[in-house]
Amino acid sequence: MGIIKLTAHCTDYIWGGNRLREEYGKKLDSDKIAESWELSCHKDGQSVVATGEYSGKTLSEYIAAKGNGVLGTNCERFEYFPILIKLIDAKDNLSVQVHPDNEYAMRVEGEYGKTEMWYIVDCEEGAELLYGFKHEITSEEFAERIRNNTLLEVTNNVPVHKGDVFFIEAGTLHAIGKGILIAEIQQNSNTTYRIYDYGRVGADGKPRPLHVEKACEVTELVPPKYPTKAQGAPEAVEGGTKTLLRSCEYFNVNKLELSGTAKLTASEKSFNSLLVLDGECTISANGESVTAAKGDSVFVDAGTGDYTVSGKAEVIISDII
Repeated sequence: MGIIKLTAHCTDYIWGGNRLREEYGKKLDSDKIAESWELSCHKDGQSVVATGEYSGKTLSEYIAAKGNGVLGTNCERFEYFPILIKLIDAKDNLSVQVHPDNEYAMRVEGEYGKTEMWYIVDCEEGAELLYGFKHEITSEEFAERIRNNTLLEVTNNVPVHKGDVFFIEAGTLHAIGKGILIAEIQQNSNTTYRIYDYGRVGADGKPRPLHVEKACEVTELVPPKYPTKAQGAPEAVEGGTKTLLRSCEYFNVNKLELSGTAKLTASEKSFNSLLVLDGECTISANGESVTAAKGDSVFVDAGTGDYTVSGKAEVIISDII
């Protein structure tokens, strides 16, 4: 049983800003920090243990050392670590893109597909993102609009507000717009098919590659299925307010607005991941304590049992059900 703080793997993309560095304490030797991978066992970038006897080891090494029991029995149905949690700072528009489902991704890419959830941490006034289509279109129209650069005429642009929740199932066309800061909980996958990129070029001066053929095979050409709000209503709990943001077969995500001491449980069924979006808190169990501030990520082993979170903070709590 254990409680560990993690250091995020950070990435730099051309659309990123510097809020993650300036406001959340993230570090990267680059001009920008586009994403911080707060909970990751992915081969493209792993979280690193920052506290305790396993300090300096990757999260994968920590799990290997302690055994898969720290993940919980609900994770046994997955071939490998099930989720990846990020903070994303979009100073500019991300490309219009889509992610495949499990069947396609495993067959073509050798990893899981990608269903994800976005929680809007903050956004500039007037910020928008792209979420599905205005109306259903045919595959022929989709391919033609990609060819003649008129795709954005039929996509669904949605104004965003702090606290909005977007559930992006695999196959859903999407693009995060500029001026948006997001907490993303997703399947453990890094497969993205880029369809449209505003004519931008990468660091090498060449247009970034598109993946049109694959995108045409996996995109659902319909309007979004879900409202852009939390799945559940705020519920008063000891020490604060808890809201179910989204629950699905891949992840279960709640937001805790903490103003005191809350009692949570990491049963033998699943680990808990805590991502602090604002404020500061102390996570304690079985004589162990970790202090976490804005931007910190904490992993609580499955089987830890009851633990407390004390302080004043906004915390995203993720587990597997």
